[in-house]
Amino acid sequence: MDRQLITALGDELYAALRERRTLAPLTSRHADITIDDAYQISLHMLSRRIADGERVIGKKIGVTSKPVQDMLGVFQPDFGFLTDRMHMQDGATVSLSATGLIQPRAEGEIAFMLKSDIQGPGVTRADVMAATAWVAPCFEIVDSRIADWKIKIQDTVSDNASCGVFVIGSQTTDPMALDLAAASMQMWRNNEPAGSGLGAAVQGHPAEAVAWLANTLGAFGIPFKAGEIILSGSLAPLVTALPGDHFKMHIEGLGGCSIAFTD
Repeated sequence: MDRQLITALGDELYAALRERRTLAPLTSRHADITIDDAYQISLHMLSRRIADGERVIGKKIGVTSKPVQDMLGVFQPDFGFLTDRMHMQDGATVSLSATGLIQPRAEGEIAFMLKSDIQGPGVTRADVMAATAWVAPCFEIVDSRIADWKIKIQDTVSDNASCGVFVIGSQTTDPMALDLAAASMQMWRNNEPAGSGLGAAVQGHPAEAVAWLANTLGAFGIPFKAGEIILSGSLAPLVTALPGDHFKMHIEGLGGCSIAFTD
C-alpha cells in the first residue's frame, strides 16, 4: 500500500474519531491491506492526535482471550497506543459525546505499570514481571470507528486497536504478590452480573500478553518505557455500554474499579 493511501486512511479514521461517526471497513474497500499497512495507518492517526496535544502514556493489547476472539471474529491479538486524554478517573461518570465514544463496549482486565524499559525481541513473561512496578484492575472501554464492529484484524489495528477510554483502580499490587493467572474477575452492569473470568484467559497469563506486545512492537523498533501503562487484554466477553449504565468490577487480590456513562 502506497504512502499516500496510508495517510488518507489514517486521516479518515482520525476524522471519524473527532466527528463521532463510523466508516465502512477498510478491508471491504482495500482487500490487499496488510497488518504492516494497518500499523502504519494507526501511527498516522496517532500522529494527528499528538498534533492535537495528546500525549502517549502507554500501550494496549486487544483480542487476547478466546471469548473476545469468538465475539469479534478476530483470531489474533491487536495492539494500540494509550494517550492521556483516554485516561478517566476511577468512579468517573463519562460523557459519550464529550469523549468521542460511538459504539463503546466495556471489558475488565489487568493493567501493568512499568518501572523499567523493556524492548523486544526476546522479552519473556519473567522479563515483564521483573519490569513491572505494580498491577491494578482496569476497565477498558473499547470503541470502533468501523460500522457495527464489522472488523478484521487489519481494521482494528488501523483503528488504534479499537481504543476508547480506560479507568484504573486505586489499589495497586506487587505483581509477584499473587498468581495473576489464577486471579478471578467479576463484573457487574447496573448491579447485575455482566461477566467473569480468570487471568489465565489472556494467553495463559496476562504477562504473556504483555511480552507478546513488547516483542511485536520491538520488531518496529518501539520500546516499552518506564512509567508506561500496559493494558493486557479482556478477561471476559465485551459488554455494550449505553448512556445511564454503571459498571463495576473486582479482581481477586487486586481490588476493583468502576465507571458510569451519560450522553
